[in-house]
Amino acid sequence: MAEDSDAEKTESASAKRLEQAREDGDVPRSRELATFTVLMAAGCTLWFAGEGVVRRLMAALVSGLALDREQIFNSDVLIHRVVNDVGSLLLSCLPLAAVVMAVGLATPLLVGGWLFSAKAVLPNFMKINPVKGLANIVSPNALVELLKAIAKTIVVGVVAYLVVRHQREAVLGLSVEPLRSGSAHLVSLLISAFLTIVGALGLIAAIDAPYQIWHYANKLKMTRQELRQETRESDGNPQVKAKIRQMQRAMAKRRMMAAVPTADVVVTNPTHYAVALKYADGARGAPQVVAKGSDEVAQKIREIARANKVAILEAPALARALHKHTDIGDEIPEALYAAVAEVLAYVFQLRSFGKNGGARPERPTKLAVPPELDPQNPASQTKMDTNKGSTP
Repeated sequence: MAEDSDAEKTESASAKRLEQAREDGDVPRSRELATFTVLMAAGCTLWFAGEGVVRRLMAALVSGLALDREQIFNSDVLIHRVVNDVGSLLLSCLPLAAVVMAVGLATPLLVGGWLFSAKAVLPNFMKINPVKGLANIVSPNALVELLKAIAKTIVVGVVAYLVVRHQREAVLGLSVEPLRSGSAHLVSLLISAFLTIVGALGLIAAIDAPYQIWHYANKLKMTRQELRQETRESDGNPQVKAKIRQMQRAMAKRRMMAAVPTADVVVTNPTHYAVALKYADGARGAPQVVAKGSDEVAQKIREIARANKVAILEAPALARALHKHTDIGDEIPEALYAAVAEVLAYVFQLRSFGKNGGARPERPTKLAVPPELDPQNPASQTKMDTNKGSTP
């Protein structure tokens, strides 16, 4: 059952799949909506500016049919006349063409948005595959397109019949009207009939646009296996990521070990923890932790410190506190200033003893480590329990 559910396309398309579909030129489109908006824009333009367009067209027609003697016998004059008439004709249709073009460009913003894809214009021989073509003919989408075509035919036929029936008396009355007024009345009747029929197509467009969005989302649905595979490809293979983290930890460890010889002192537990501290004379700020570790890492830090003659001091409480409350590169906590200052003073005195001789400095034994900073101190455990209990 789990394998069957993984093979079914039940998951919504991911952002990556949607982006890939757009790159391939695949976005939801509603041809019914585009047809409706363009035809409605053309009809409305003719309704408001149709009289002026008709008047200019009639003037161009009359001018084109009127020829004088000079135009007949002089080809240059005739060509100039034809160019002027064609220019007037195009200028008359310019408002209508501009509105239709603007609406045609704006309509894709309603469903799918604008899309410029080079892949969409590249030749795709799979589109002329006869086997795939036959499969598309009997597909559910082809059935939907057939139903839409039937619905458009019925809607246009019924609305056209009702419009003609309603305007029958007006159409018959055109025969007794003067030519000029009858022509204007005829244009008005035609435009009103056109707008009524196109308005009926708006019902088909209102149904088709949501359907196309749903069909597009359903087409791009993914199986759970595909979603998991895409997630792995996006996030990276877990084994590869684990290997990268392992390499990063190894590099950080090598850098840390390389910093041990530069330390002033290594504070130990004596066996479980080791923390290397460095204090630069004249530098602002407190001493810094340049290396730290536990168990095998602590042992390695001690070995490198001995090999490079770095002072090692056993101070269990201080080592535990530094290991718990600092990271590599951090300055020591303010509460440990006094203890670390005593340790560094001992280290500097020990260096002076090694160079100049004299009385050997005494190893500090009672360092001022606040009990709440020592992980093994009962006071620290009590404070941690109190903080946990007070967490909202």
